[in-house]
Amino acid sequence: MATYSVPYGHGEATFHLSAGLSADVILPPVTTALARESVPEKIRQALAHPLGKQSLDGYRQARTVAIAVNDKTRPVPYDLLLPPLLTRLEALGIPDGAITFYIATGTHTPMPPEEFGRVLPQDILARYRVVSHDCDDASNLVHLGATRRGTDIWVNKAFYSSDLKIATGNIEPHHFAGFSGGSKTTAIGLGGRATITRNHIMLEDPHAMIGYYEDNPLRQDIEDMGDQVATDFALNFILSGEHEVADVLFGAPREVMQAGIPIARKICQTPVDQKYDLVIASAGGHPKDINLYQAQKAMTHASLVARPGATLVIAAACPEGTGSASYEAYVQGVPSHQAILEKFKRDGFRVGPHKSFQIALIALRFGLILVSDMEMERVRHLLLTPENDLQRAVDMALKGLPPAPKIAVLPHATSTIAIPV
Repeated sequence: MATYSVPYGHGEATFHLSAGLSADVILPPVTTALARESVPEKIRQALAHPLGKQSLDGYRQARTVAIAVNDKTRPVPYDLLLPPLLTRLEALGIPDGAITFYIATGTHTPMPPEEFGRVLPQDILARYRVVSHDCDDASNLVHLGATRRGTDIWVNKAFYSSDLKIATGNIEPHHFAGFSGGSKTTAIGLGGRATITRNHIMLEDPHAMIGYYEDNPLRQDIEDMGDQVATDFALNFILSGEHEVADVLFGAPREVMQAGIPIARKICQTPVDQKYDLVIASAGGHPKDINLYQAQKAMTHASLVARPGATLVIAAACPEGTGSASYEAYVQGVPSHQAILEKFKRDGFRVGPHKSFQIALIALRFGLILVSDMEMERVRHLLLTPENDLQRAVDMALKGLPPAPKIAVLPHATSTIAIPV
């Protein structure tokens, strides 16, 4: 009997395969992470030698500094990333009162102050002003024109008006933007709902896919937005599949992406020479499975190694449920995934409900079982097959498969880009 474990919430979920069955465990390539104690010096070196930009020294006169940070759904180790940056700003003579952190929530629910500690260390919360972006707060949005692809750019007004603007976050695979990082934190994370909606319409383009950047229209639209928002610098980590720091990049956002993507590809891409009958995939544990809105990305990654008609078992704790009231409401009463597609085509693109569209595209091609802590009836209303035990889910999937099925396990699905060979 073979035993397998995958990340699940803050812990792990385990399942067994009976004698005669085994699974291929598909992982990102082994990456040599930086020793934790060496990370601050790596950041200091990156800050001293920015890519494609002059030194931070040119901003000594900045009266307002805006730093965009990801929200609670992103695994950014800000306790490591921010102290060297803040020390550098202090050395420039910039007082604490001139610096504001903007939590880049995009269309996610704005974070209340009592949750800020889930993103930023307490010593930073005690010293600096922190605000959570609200994409629906029209009074704090400014219009910057349109991108070449016709997206009207609305962005956080206070961030945009700051003298020095810095985006932070990770460069990692993204299921339709190709890669996160760079200007995405500001253009999307601090964008207005209309801007994000218009940009995300492009996810229907076949090139809006994992690992695509240069020819990804959605991502290049984000780059155009970033140019208009005029984010001065991006400070990005590249993390291993185990969420350890592999590299640090700092500089002009476009240059950071151009330098970071080859590194991220090397860390995340792995060759796969076959398709599987059953794929058991974890979103990667907390915070990537904090809700279904985030964990859905694992479905996309798992589908890349599945044959048509295969079964996907997705392990995602989802302690905060779906993470989108609008997605949940959109699905209620709809009888099938095909009906979801028809409704979506009829009603037009909307952020939030777009998750139902993405899930429907996968569910119409594969069997789909969600292992989560959500109430099973609630999951059924989302047109998904629910389970709260990974072993039972795997046993259920195996019953519908031919003898000697090909089985794959993706413990870190959202950090793994399978490349067919």
